Amino acid sequence: MPDTHDGQLCERLPAGTITGPQTLLFAASTGIIVTNLFAPQTLVGLIGPSLGAGAASVGLVAMATLLGYAAGLFFLVPMADLAENRALILRMLLTAALAAGVAVFAPTIASLLVVLFVLGAACSAIQVLVPIAASMAPPGEAGRVIGDVMSGLMIGILLARPLASLVADAWGWRAFYGLSATALVLLAGVLGSSLPQRRPQATSSYGALIASLFGLLRDEPVLRRRALTAALVMAAFSLFWTAIALRLVQPPFGLGQRGIALFALVGAGGALATPLFGRAGDHGWTRSATIACHLVLIGAMALAAWAGASPSGASWQALVPMGVGAVLLDIGVTGDQTLGRRAVNLLQPEARGRLNGLFVGIFFVGGAIGSLLAGVAWSWGGWTCVCAIGTVFGAAALLVDWIGGPE
Repeated sequence: MPDTHDGQLCERLPAGTITGPQTLLFAASTGIIVTNLFAPQTLVGLIGPSLGAGAASVGLVAMATLLGYAAGLFFLVPMADLAENRALILRMLLTAALAAGVAVFAPTIASLLVVLFVLGAACSAIQVLVPIAASMAPPGEAGRVIGDVMSGLMIGILLARPLASLVADAWGWRAFYGLSATALVLLAGVLGSSLPQRRPQATSSYGALIASLFGLLRDEPVLRRRALTAALVMAAFSLFWTAIALRLVQPPFGLGQRGIALFALVGAGGALATPLFGRAGDHGWTRSATIACHLVLIGAMALAAWAGASPSGASWQALVPMGVGAVLLDIGVTGDQTLGRRAVNLLQPEARGRLNGLFVGIFFVGGAIGSLLAGVAWSWGGWTCVCAIGTVFGAAALLVDWIGGPE
């Protein structure tokens, strides 16, 4: 018996069919795919010089995959309501593998940007995998299954930068994309033999689905507000993590790729605060917790600016506050996005997929803008300019909090 989902008839998979190993496979799949989105942030210091790109251009490298991912969320993921999902996922994964393989041999910065955009767009397969997992969950346990699968996504985000740095330290930045292409091909083979079919019985056209996204954005002020603050803090996040690879190689830090990898791993520990913000939203503290997140982000940028201001002195005296700033930044960004995702999911259950696509897509556009500005800010005023722009993003998010009112 087909279920109604997002205004269409969808063939639902048998409830309760998902097993523990299958849940682990979904989680591992999202983690493997998402590494491609954040790895470039730590590779820009190597990619730019090897392709003859100036500092102002390296931000484009980190921007390309994020912007591609946002485009995939807007224009590819809605096809999950029209096409058989397993086949769609396999096509997207093989496209991602091909793009990663081409990146290994990219001769110029322009050619690399094109293939990284395609790679990012194809990685939006993540948002096709999650609904399949939810549709296989036992009645009343879809939230638990989604949470378990999304934990793999978070682990992938945490490990992307340190993994890319370690691989690049050993074999160069091109080796990371060779490794990624291999992993994506193997993942496509595993999922092709284990995923069930999910065939939607569409009653709308592709054009109508895309058009409905604009209607949702127009009619839901909470979606607009939460997506805007998420985009602003994601811009600050991408700005910091793209430029930090350029700052840490300089005095007084003098870190190589291995040291940058360890720094990224420690800094990402702020994401462990995610459950606290979920509980804060459940207790009705969404607005106050969101304001706290944005204040923490501003404080993190101020601390990072102070830590990176001196070109000399003991490296640990600057590295410790820089690491604390990175942890605080991740806490602020993760908190805002956790609270925002919760608020958006409470709006229209029948349009939850498209609402999530809009929310995630918009904040990844913010991330792409932050990555783009990183190279420009670094060329213009160095680390101080980077942190100043990040502070402006945090202040803008606070302004949205103030004019938005209670939710």
